[in-house]
Amino acid sequence: MKFVGLALVFVCTFGGLLIAMHFDVPKFMGLVSVILAALPGEFVIIMGCAIAAFLVANTSETIKGTIKYFSALSKPEAYDKEDYIEMLSALYTTLKLAKTKGWLALEQHIENPDESELFSQFPKFQHNHHAIVFVCDYLRIISLGNDNPFELEALMDQEIESIEAHEGHPGHAVQTMADGIPALGIVAAVLGVIKTMASISEPPEILGKMIGGALVGTFLGVWLSYGMVAPIAAAMSTKAETEVTYFKCMKVCLIAFLNGAAPQVAVEFSRKLLPHHVQPSFLELEEVLNELPSPA
Repeated sequence: MKFVGLALVFVCTFGGLLIAMHFDVPKFMGLVSVILAALPGEFVIIMGCAIAAFLVANTSETIKGTIKYFSALSKPEAYDKEDYIEMLSALYTTLKLAKTKGWLALEQHIENPDESELFSQFPKFQHNHHAIVFVCDYLRIISLGNDNPFELEALMDQEIESIEAHEGHPGHAVQTMADGIPALGIVAAVLGVIKTMASISEPPEILGKMIGGALVGTFLGVWLSYGMVAPIAAAMSTKAETEVTYFKCMKVCLIAFLNGAAPQVAVEFSRKLLPHHVQPSFLELEEVLNELPSPA
């Protein structure tokens, strides 16, 4: 749907222009030819400067994260229902092992999760490096005797805030770029006017096209900003929010368990945190959990 929306920006812009010109196709094509003639230079000035400013303003980590988050156009959310079911199943199995056999039974799994037979039952969760480290770090702290739920919840909240800032920065950086693009469009337009004034002796029909070409910069800056770059930034920020939800879900489960909830109840607390469109039903999750092998 993201690509459909971007395509509609083109269709509505030029379709609306054609309607405004009362379907006068020759005049429409003449106007489009003026835009296309000025487009390469204006585009280089606007987007070239915008990308250059983006590179100056952001760290290499943010730049890499921005490239990664362009996937929001094809995959708007970081996780789907199956991913959450697998994560909840992994947490349930882990907490059930701790409940039945004690925290020492978890040591071999949390010290080397990449080779853990327990986590290997849940390959997507096991290969999610940041998620598995998040869970194993807190399980390690708990197994060492630091099981105060209030202290751990405060620590988790601080870490999740850090994750939220990190994951949200690419979208924020692209939005900042979008905010500056209209001004760069004015720069391109001013340069076009300067070029036109240098040719003031030309006949009116030539000057008219040159002035129209100069104004393409203003049009292009506003159009690219609000029609293209800003929506992409919003899509990135939305996907970042779903990434953070995954960690909040794990936090709720662990804290509920530390407060005395049984593993299945702790997982239920976590399930209720999920947005409805990715939230498995109580019976759906219960069926999956009942089919899991006993942890060893």
